[in-house]
Amino acid sequence: IRSRRREIVLPGIVPASDLVVRTASVGDVGAGRARLRMEATGVSFAEQQMRRGRYYDQPPFPFVPGYDLVGTVVAVGDGVDRALVGRRVAAVTKVGAWASTVDVEARALLPVPAGLDAAEVETLVVNGITAWQMLHDLARVRRGATIVVLGANGGVGSTLVQLARHAGVRVLGTAAPRHHERVASLGAEPVDSSDPGATGAVHARIRALAPDGVDAVLDHVGGPGLARSFALLRRGGTLVSYGTASTRDDAGGSRGPVLRLFARLAAWNAMPNGRRARFYDLWAGSRLRPAAFHRAQRRAFAAVVDLLVSGTLAPQVAARVPLRDAAAAMELAESRTVAGKVVIVPDEPPFA
Repeated sequence: IRSRRREIVLPGIVPASDLVVRTASVGDVGAGRARLRMEATGVSFAEQQMRRGRYYDQPPFPFVPGYDLVGTVVAVGDGVDRALVGRRVAAVTKVGAWASTVDVEARALLPVPAGLDAAEVETLVVNGITAWQMLHDLARVRRGATIVVLGANGGVGSTLVQLARHAGVRVLGTAAPRHHERVASLGAEPVDSSDPGATGAVHARIRALAPDGVDAVLDHVGGPGLARSFALLRRGGTLVSYGTASTRDDAGGSRGPVLRLFARLAAWNAMPNGRRARFYDLWAGSRLRPAAFHRAQRRAFAAVVDLLVSGTLAPQVAARVPLRDAAAAMELAESRTVAGKVVIVPDEPPFA
């Protein structure tokens, strides 16, 4: 199938306003792959870091960003079941999803039940898989536990809060005061995230609410506060680090902060203190054990979609922005003023 598509290109380290909207030709669908008509994609922290050239293992510029999407299969390549055509699916792509059509590996497709809103499902693709695996596979929290979710108003954070509350876990969720009502409505106890001068004020507030320590801290911030997060744990507790948001605006390459983070976590794990420090990597095992990797993604995604269908999970759509306005979507996500996930949807009328 030869056709054209609209796509958003990240040309280099540029302001969000300099994202490029272009039309490109696409060739036949490759063997083992499926072509999706994009119905929803989104803006995550990954794209924000890629724009700065600071996402670990990002491709060279220029490229089409877009970490995940929901769409309908419109064509398949050789070796792929043609019964997939017409089905709604989701996929985690890392890059490439900010386009009107997207080609993905057929084995990476995640089934999406009919009748669900594409934008609502989009909030639970990478965010849902990440939250489920961190909570249940790494932290392994049990009913009655107490955990801390940093950035409880964000895409991953808001999903973590809801999954934890469903599992009978007490959640202390940090957020700016303007988001406290939303965080509380999800079931967390809001904690003011403002920390003038990085003095540790937010961790002191958490300590006052849980003086005996907590069973897990889910930390996407990293930086100087990571040691304070580790110190909040009681014996047997787990720190799950899944980002370095505190270094978002730092100069330099992407590898330094991540390598320093790995070294710090390894040092803590070597100490006989009865606490664990783990790093969550969504792509762990994708190259060495791809079949197991895709099974784990399908299992986690199916679990969160079941909770969406049952009404247990309330999807947090911060805004719906047309593909051609992806620059505005990026700016909104980077403004730190929204709760939930900024979702990019197809242009109206749809690009043919």
